[in-house]
Amino acid sequence: MEDYNKNPKDYNAPMHSAEHILNQTMVRMFGCGRAFSAHIEKRKSKCDYRFGRNLTPEEILQVEKKVNGVIQSNVPVTESFLTRSEAGQRFNLTRLPEESGDSIRVITIGDYDACPCSGIHVPSTKEIGMLKIISTDWNDGVLRVRFKLQ
Repeated sequence: MEDYNKNPKDYNAPMHSAEHILNQTMVRMFGCGRAFSAHIEKRKSKCDYRFGRNLTPEEILQVEKKVNGVIQSNVPVTESFLTRSEAGQRFNLTRLPEESGDSIRVITIGDYDACPCSGIHVPSTKEIGMLKIISTDWNDGVLRVRFKLQ
């Protein structure tokens, strides 16, 4: 198995790929945007969303089920490149640094998610494991979702 931890950002590829799936799941289920802030580590990670309330226990289980369904579907995780102009027409580029240049890397997870990203990822969702939401809390319009992989 490839060593996914040789990245200057020190991201963990399975966890980072799971974050993409979690973000798209939150968008699809609740109509919120992708996380505006994330901290991704091998042991546990967190994503912050602009959201009006905390999730219910039932919603947490639904999110986990949807994310894990995508993971278990064993879809490829691929990269492609768009010009900054093309990418700006399809994606929100505010989280990408200007020094990213004119060629924007887009990570695509099957037909479930596509997102500009400079991090490292697994080649297939089968290498992620299972996502478990550890906790959620809501404060002042921010929903924090903490999760780990099993």
